[in-house]
Amino acid sequence: MAYTTIDDPTIFFNTKLYTGNGSTNAITGVGFQPDWVWIKDRDTQQHHRLADSVRGVKKNLKSDQSDAENTTDSNDGMASFDSDGFTLTEDNDDHGYNANGSSQVSWNWKAETAFSNDASATSVGSIDSAGTVNTTAGFSIIGYTGAGDGTSSSAQTIAHGLGVAPKMIIVKNRADSTNWFVYHHRNTSAPATDVLYLNLDNATADDNGPWNDVAPTSTVFTVGGDNGTNGNGDAMIAYCFAEKQGYSKFGAYRGNNSSNGPFVHTGFKPAWLMVKKYSDTNHWIIWDNKRSTKSGANIIDKKLYANLPNAENGADDVSFLSQGFKFHTNTGDWNEAQDYIYMAFADSPFVNSNGVPNNAE
Repeated sequence: MAYTTIDDPTIFFNTKLYTGNGSTNAITGVGFQPDWVWIKDRDTQQHHRLADSVRGVKKNLKSDQSDAENTTDSNDGMASFDSDGFTLTEDNDDHGYNANGSSQVSWNWKAETAFSNDASATSVGSIDSAGTVNTTAGFSIIGYTGAGDGTSSSAQTIAHGLGVAPKMIIVKNRADSTNWFVYHHRNTSAPATDVLYLNLDNATADDNGPWNDVAPTSTVFTVGGDNGTNGNGDAMIAYCFAEKQGYSKFGAYRGNNSSNGPFVHTGFKPAWLMVKKYSDTNHWIIWDNKRSTKSGANIIDKKLYANLPNAENGADDVSFLSQGFKFHTNTGDWNEAQDYIYMAFADSPFVNSNGVPNNAE
């Protein structure tokens, strides 16, 4: 039996809650210098804000919008990625990062090591790519310049740096107003032929434009001629994820339309979970282990929507258990008799690297 290689998942992923102050605000306690920070105002209807170290700290994208990348000014938004978190400045433009007195959640990932691939020199990929990668945690942030013309003949391959085939890829055209394109290896039986959109509630769509009907490999992922994944001359960003036992899981399940919902095995107690029904329309639902008001319980009762600016809401929807998660309601968003994909990161592995169980519940 193989054990986890990551005994403490919080060195690579961590949720940090904070209160906005409308001024300079140093957020500490993340535990590392993040490379990808995803922020949401919990109290009010504000857009999600995503910043990363590859695009630059002042470059802002919104998961619930198709908008092109926005550059915040020197007196607004994110100011720096720091050794134990990040620093925010004023919130004059109502960007939702740091409004005075606001309750905020930040989800933070560490990619760690600079990555650069000259395709002509390495013969890996057809166009150059550069970013940052963490092979231990199975995460890379990859920037590239698209070269598509809307046809399959302009398909390109891009090095991702993970060393294994990614299970999930999220791509955004930074220059144009386009959807967020999502590849997930359990999105139907032929996932490379299909696409989901992070900013929309749409069911999966059969489309060869995003991935050119080609599954990612241990070295590259393929993009077709679609402007959303391969805009001609446009700056693109890709967030790539590989599964790591005891730390991350990108799986699927079938809902049972019962208040005694399915148990979904991950091999760890989740810290963060995002679910999407792919067989029909519904939202991208996010839960985490820091926002729940159920002190000392496994039940997670607060959710947000990646594709909506809505404030936080919820009830006793899901339990985070030692080896996975279980649903308690029969809502269509996560437990209809339909098919769902999910993305999960660990609070702690069920069994550590020495084969010793961590969790009993």
